[in-house]
Amino acid sequence: MNIHEYQGKEILKRSGVEVPLGFVAETADQAVEAAKKINSATGADTFAVKAQIHAGGRGKGGGVKIAKSLDEVKKYAEAILGMTLVTHQTGPEGKLVRKVLIEQGIYYSGESDPEEFYMSVLLDRQSGKNIIMYSTEGGMDIETVAEKTPHLIFKETVEPSVGIKPFQARTIAFNLGVEGKAFKQMVKFVMSLYKAYENSDASLFEINPLFKTSDNLIMAADAKVNLDDNALFRHTDFEAMRDIHEEDPTEVEAGEFNLNFIKLDGNVGCMVNGAGLAMATMDIIQLSGGKPANFLDVGGTANAETVEAGFRIILKDENVKAILINIFGGIVRCDRVAQGVVDAYKSIGDIPVPVIVRLQGTNAEEAKELIDKSGLAVHSAISLQSAADKVRELV
Repeated sequence: MNIHEYQGKEILKRSGVEVPLGFVAETADQAVEAAKKINSATGADTFAVKAQIHAGGRGKGGGVKIAKSLDEVKKYAEAILGMTLVTHQTGPEGKLVRKVLIEQGIYYSGESDPEEFYMSVLLDRQSGKNIIMYSTEGGMDIETVAEKTPHLIFKETVEPSVGIKPFQARTIAFNLGVEGKAFKQMVKFVMSLYKAYENSDASLFEINPLFKTSDNLIMAADAKVNLDDNALFRHTDFEAMRDIHEEDPTEVEAGEFNLNFIKLDGNVGCMVNGAGLAMATMDIIQLSGGKPANFLDVGGTANAETVEAGFRIILKDENVKAILINIFGGIVRCDRVAQGVVDAYKSIGDIPVPVIVRLQGTNAEEAKELIDKSGLAVHSAISLQSAADKVRELV
């Protein structure tokens, strides 16, 4: 589950990670009040006004502004709130900005020059261990750094049985080139960041930039946080952080019916039971010349209601030219799925695209009989290859 920057920073603060003082606002007047509170608490006279959407590259798209007065805070908040922000991660359609984060300005003069670093904590699936990835090249896309200056990316592997050790945090601080007070602050930051990652059951914490102020404080100037959906039962307060406005509406609807659905950009809708079979179905569609429009796993408890819901969700995609239903009746009964297909036809009415059905396993014969007697214009297939060939023929 993705969350907003301001929510990620709330999680960081719980584990002792330093972040700029900030408040979220949904109106320009709230933004001004937030700036006043920041000024009263810190004396800051410059403020960052930051659009809150689930995407990177906000600054390049005009979603981050530095205000040097309360009037500018209001002006920038009015401009950003309600705008459709387009970045390299949103696609050309962009995302509507509903909230802004007002933060204290951290670029100020002092005893040394400010510096920007990069740091993230994530799981290395090859080793099965968490790693801390970091670089002196903060403020840039890490993909660009990896492509142009890979020698400036460092990795520290953390043994899961012992966790992060102080000597590892000191190694990171040394490789980043910080000294004195900043060195001690960096060590503390690394230890706290890893603690926040573990305590929240996150799959990613990305701090870019990780900021050293001119008075040698280390702060998370930005925070991208991905939480593990499978661990949300241990963090009931995280559920409230979900913002369905930032998610695909069809994926949200699918979740209401306990369907595992991911929208893709192809032309063949897929309805399958089991993630492995769904992946195989998508592969063979691609190999046969088609292109999957979605991943849809109806699961082992599929019934007429969930199948009908799956139909409706798939048909909302105007790019879909055919639907392939591929069910192996192991846990789920094929006749249940067949009844769902029949009910969907009756409920939805005329389905404007051809439907290819492959049902194998428990009660497959009963399922075929149900469909045959329904009088529906459904194309049946025995093997997975024949189903894919039928899709290619019809699309």
